[in-house]
Amino acid sequence: MQKLYGAGGVVTQEQHMEQGAWQANNSFFVKGQRQRLNVVPVCQSLLLPWLFFCLIFAVVSFNVHYAKPTLCFTIVGLGGLVVLLLGASASAAGFRKWRGQPKDGVPRAPNWAIFMFISFVSAWLLGVVFGNLNFAANFQPYYDYTNLNTHWGIDPATTPGQELMDTGRFYFTNRSTLDLRRSMGFHNLDTYCVAPITVKSADNTLEPLATYDFWAVGVGCCQGNTADFHCGPFNDPKAHQGLRLLRDEQRAFFRLAVQQAEATYGIKAKHPLFLYWAQDCDAEMAGFKEEGYKWFMVGMLGYFGWQLLCVGAAVYGFVRIGYW
Repeated sequence: MQKLYGAGGVVTQEQHMEQGAWQANNSFFVKGQRQRLNVVPVCQSLLLPWLFFCLIFAVVSFNVHYAKPTLCFTIVGLGGLVVLLLGASASAAGFRKWRGQPKDGVPRAPNWAIFMFISFVSAWLLGVVFGNLNFAANFQPYYDYTNLNTHWGIDPATTPGQELMDTGRFYFTNRSTLDLRRSMGFHNLDTYCVAPITVKSADNTLEPLATYDFWAVGVGCCQGNTADFHCGPFNDPKAHQGLRLLRDEQRAFFRLAVQQAEATYGIKAKHPLFLYWAQDCDAEMAGFKEEGYKWFMVGMLGYFGWQLLCVGAAVYGFVRIGYW
C-alpha cells in the first residue's frame, strides 16, 4: 500500500482518494456540476409580463375606458385573476425550494414561477396606475371635447351663455376679443384668473355688454385683484376660439373671481361660461390625444427596460448559484 505524506501526517492512497471524492461531491462551484439555464423561461419572463403590462395600460388609457367602462373594468379584473392563478402556481413549496441550500453539491433548479408571479403583479399594478393617470390627464379631456357640441359664429354681445351649456369648442366672430381692463383674479393657494370676452366696435374700441357670459380663464397667470391677465394667447389678434373648462373642482373658484369682477367693475354675468382662449382650439384638443399616445409609448418602452433589468438580475443570481 502506497503511503503519502501531507500536512496532517501519513495517509494511505485509499484515504487520499476518498477525501478527493468527498471534496468533489461537496464542492458547490465545481465546473463539472454547473448547469445550463433554459433560455425559454428567460424569454418568457421578459416578454410575457411586458405584453401583459401593455394590455392593461392600453385598456385603461384608451377609448374603451371612456366608452365602455364596464368592459374595461372586466378586462382589468380578469387580469387580476390571471395574477392570482400565477400566485397559486408559485406555491410555498416552490418558494422554499428557491430559498433552500444545494443538496449533495447539485444546484437547485431556478424557480422562474415565483419570478413570473412577481413580474405579473408589478405589471398589473403599474398598468392600472399609469393607465389611469394617462387617461385622466390626456385621453379623457380629448374624448370629452369630442363628444361635446361645437358652435361657430358666436357673438358675445348677442348670444347668451345659457344657450351654449353643452358646447365644448367655441368659435367666436372675428371682432371678438378679451377685455383685459376688466380681468380679475381670485387667490386660494393658486390664483384663478378670469377675463371677459367682448367685441370691438367699428372704431376698434371695446363695446360694453349687457351681460358678460363668456370668460377666458387660467391659473397663476395674473396678479390677483389687478387687471393683469396674461393667460394663453391673451394678446394674439388672431385668437377668436376657446375650449371649455372641464375641471369641475376649479369652476367654483373661477366663479368667485367673476363675482369679484362684477362687484369691482359694475358688470353682470348671468350665466358665465369658462373657457381657455385659443387661436386653434382643434389643435389644442388634438394635443391631448398626441400627449396621451406619447406617454403610452414612453410607458411601454420604460417598462420593457425595467423588465429587462429585472430578468438580467435574476439570471445573474442563478449564475452565482451554479448555472450559466
